[in-house]
Amino acid sequence: MMRKNPLKAKLRNGEAIVGLFINLPSPALVEMTGLMGYDYVIIDGEHGIADLESCEHMVRAAEAVGITPLVRIAENDPQNILRYLDAGAMGVQIPMVNSKADAEAVVRSVFYPPKGRRGLAGVRASRYGIGMSMPQYVGMANEELLAIVQIETTQAVANAKEICAVDGVDIIFIGPSDLSSSMGLAGQPTHPDVLRSIEAVGKVAQAAGKAAGTIARDAEAYEHWRAAGFQYLATGVTNLVQSAGVSLLASVHEREARISSRSAGVRRS
Repeated sequence: MMRKNPLKAKLRNGEAIVGLFINLPSPALVEMTGLMGYDYVIIDGEHGIADLESCEHMVRAAEAVGITPLVRIAENDPQNILRYLDAGAMGVQIPMVNSKADAEAVVRSVFYPPKGRRGLAGVRASRYGIGMSMPQYVGMANEELLAIVQIETTQAVANAKEICAVDGVDIIFIGPSDLSSSMGLAGQPTHPDVLRSIEAVGKVAQAAGKAAGTIARDAEAYEHWRAAGFQYLATGVTNLVQSAGVSLLASVHEREARISSRSAGVRRS
């Protein structure tokens, strides 16, 4: 439900915010993310399987632990976007924004008049009209919601200055995976040419007064992008599980080999 969005305050202060993409329909994972101290979750409705109802439950879980719930939505469509915001998401992240017109469409879909054109109803986000008047809700929503657009094609990179200049866009997120594909470097998100493009768009975003964001899969990547002025950094919960799981299993196998070696030595003696 509508409340103050701490992410906006941190962005305005130049602080970094760190979050997780969650592409599994699991409120428990959202709760754990908040309890671990992350700033936000991006409920992934593009590359994940969560539907509107499961997203709403994940939003509730985020509210329970004080973490900001955002949703990445597959389609830049106003009637689709408003449903996730009505459920209580505190911002949306829209992929494949390739032009100024695309970015302007996001802003129109996220905010109420006069800032945008979002349809208004007594929904969960407005507390169903209980304890908050509609004018109060609209004012708070227009102040606290985040509009995040993804630049992830060569076309979008070419149009970055126009996209970043759109009033109402808060964060420019540069997606390394799709950008690498668009550049003919599929599966190489850390290729030097891809990194240079991300850095270039980040500079354009910051010059326009927007927060720049991208993927930071580990602490080294985080340091690199923070040094470049990026504020909005994220990795995926599946990446964390994979990294921790593979590391633990490798350590277990190493120790098992040592145990077996000692046992063999005892038997020989």
